[in-house]
Amino acid sequence: MVEATKDFFRLHDDIMSQYKSFANSFVDIDDPQILEALKAYGDEKSMWPDPLIQFNPSYLEGCSLKQLVDEGLLDSKMDKIFNGFHLYKHQEEALRLGAQGRDFTVTSGTGSGKSLTFLGTIINAAIKDKSQGVTGLIVYPMNALINSQTNEIEKYAQNYKNLTGEDFPVQFNQYTGQETEEVRKKIRENPPHILLTNYMMLEYLLTRQSDDSIKRALFKNLRYIAFDELHTFRGRQGADVAMLIRRIKAECSHHITCMGTSATMASGTSTEERKDAVAKVASLFFGQKFERDQIIEESLKSISAEGIPSKEELKAAVESFTQQIQSEDILVQNALFRWVEHSQQRPPQTRTRRRPR
Repeated sequence: MVEATKDFFRLHDDIMSQYKSFANSFVDIDDPQILEALKAYGDEKSMWPDPLIQFNPSYLEGCSLKQLVDEGLLDSKMDKIFNGFHLYKHQEEALRLGAQGRDFTVTSGTGSGKSLTFLGTIINAAIKDKSQGVTGLIVYPMNALINSQTNEIEKYAQNYKNLTGEDFPVQFNQYTGQETEEVRKKIRENPPHILLTNYMMLEYLLTRQSDDSIKRALFKNLRYIAFDELHTFRGRQGADVAMLIRRIKAECSHHITCMGTSATMASGTSTEERKDAVAKVASLFFGQKFERDQIIEESLKSISAEGIPSKEELKAAVESFTQQIQSEDILVQNALFRWVEHSQQRPPQTRTRRRPR
């Protein structure tokens, strides 16, 4: 791994050297003082920062999904749909809340399986719900996420059929500006158990006369509503969507369980303060009270040796950095590795979103 890291640094130096040469080729300044100042600015790497190395977090495991089935929290078909899944602790906590019809918000890192928390909850409810109509509504800030999630559900459906020889027990469709009129007509004629959409299309769905059949299916049967990337719904847009949620809830025949997920909601404070801050936002957004125990954070486990290394250990590790580490067991004992894992917080993750249509 160290050799690979050294190669990365060499690659970075090569790229930066070429970029610096390219940038300097445009510099043609006669004044020596200005030229020297500009070169000094470049030498300080203000235009080309040092490389950033981060370790992916290792999440603490929870129980298997089969255990939740054995406990009676989830339907037996869930074990066939998510065959062999061993859950992370935050996934287990969320699924337990969702199966009881309790609201929750999951704030864990990218790639931690947040979508499984609301998707598993809604699929489980749709299997148990024998009536016809939209059981769960999943809202995303952009169509790319909808397309990706639809593909994932299709994989679950195919895996279920391969394992059991039966058709997937839950109907699902996406409803965005991408679908043809023929596809929309089929959805209107036979509304699915799970509808994936974005907030703009959801607004249209509630106001367009042509979508009355879907709207009636929502109001009659909806029990769960989930918002992915909750942190993107802020300011005026957040207020508009919050009012949209209230309009839906006011017309629905059943109590609506609300679920949200986000990789970044609050940081730099204690666990209690973070959960209180997220609970306040979720309560305002969904229009119903969220308690601290309904805010689920990631639980991380250490994969390096315990404890922050001393200055002497760090110095020795830096001096021997060029030595080849032969195995992962030696790597996790390395002082630099321990220092990065135990003393450095994961920085906030930012995303750029395009307005869906």
